[in-house]
Amino acid sequence: MRGLRILLIVVVILGALFVIADRVAVHFAEGEAADKLKANEQLATTPDVDIKGFPFLTQLAGGSLDDVEVGIDEYDAATGDAGRTIRIQDLKAHMKGVEFSSDFGSATAATATGTGTVSYAELLKTAKPEPTEVAPGASARVTGLSDGGNGKIKVAVELTAPALGIKQTVSVLSSVSVVDGKVEVHADSLPSLGGAAIAENRIRAITDFQQAIDRLPGGIKLDKVQAAPEGVEISVKGSGVRLAG
Repeated sequence: MRGLRILLIVVVILGALFVIADRVAVHFAEGEAADKLKANEQLATTPDVDIKGFPFLTQLAGGSLDDVEVGIDEYDAATGDAGRTIRIQDLKAHMKGVEFSSDFGSATAATATGTGTVSYAELLKTAKPEPTEVAPGASARVTGLSDGGNGKIKVAVELTAPALGIKQTVSVLSSVSVVDGKVEVHADSLPSLGGAAIAENRIRAITDFQQAIDRLPGGIKLDKVQAAPEGVEISVKGSGVRLAG
């Protein structure tokens, strides 16, 4: 009986040591992965990397991780315009089936999905802030973007016609979607100027716009967008996503 008790104590101690070793190893691996991702993507801050699943050491031995989550507080994506970026806040990516090389120099996820937010102030930079002629003696410009409720964006448009003594700001509810890999804002209805209609193509040149969001981490792509209280929530996805190397 005493021998069995000693054996059980040894098993418990060894199990505890294995758990400790496993957690130390995963913590070290998360730090290494975060550093490599920061360097590869030229991030300003170190991202959060969370390797899921237990035990980690058996995944490590097999050269594949089941589930990895990456969090980046702020990421500056490319816009297609030279030298200009658009900031994504709270970008989170969920990686499945991460294969890595024996020297940990490269890592690729079989699939990845993620979410993030582009603030309305950031998206406003892509709209036309300068007054643009929409009719003889009349101009318009977008002055603000905000949540319109029910998945819509509220676009504030300032209409000006000095000869008529008109300077007013109207709100246009717009739909937001992904078209050809870009965020597209499209007005559901168009404003009028002092009761007079404006040519649709002219006013839509102000109210409607597209914004590319490119060069996302690991080659993930824009999938879906939706208006929310703090900005436009984006969903991304990809396959064969390269995390390092």
